[in-house]
Amino acid sequence: MKKYLFFLIAFYLISGNVCYSQQNNDEKVILKLLQKQEADWNAGNVNAFMEGYWKSDSLAFVGAKGPTYGWKNTLENYKVRYPDRATMGTLKFTILRLNALDKNAYFVIGKWHLTRPEKGDIGGHYTLVFRRIGGKWLIVSDHTSQM
Repeated sequence: MKKYLFFLIAFYLISGNVCYSQQNNDEKVILKLLQKQEADWNAGNVNAFMEGYWKSDSLAFVGAKGPTYGWKNTLENYKVRYPDRATMGTLKFTILRLNALDKNAYFVIGKWHLTRPEKGDIGGHYTLVFRRIGGKWLIVSDHTSQM
């Protein structure tokens, strides 16, 4: 009985550590994706920035003018709203919360700030829902507000 209990506890601890490591790895991948988005934006490459989003008509982006659906529509809205480098400025994300919803979904709350010497700084908050799709973490829903 003692051997059985020992193996049961050992199995529980090992399996718990595997799940914990996976969760940490997923968080690292998501944070790296957000860092890449920052770098792509700051390089003036909106197309590369959008690679972090789900390329689907079901992508949801909610901003000041209400919801936009679809990857292509979201890309076009970014290009209209930020037509040049001066308007794009320098992006900085600050992560406030990163929570697993399940093994294939994460919820992120953060702040964004654009430093724009020629146009004036702007910023706000965002909530993102990430899903693992085809083995990749992608943003499937983005609600961004401006202060």
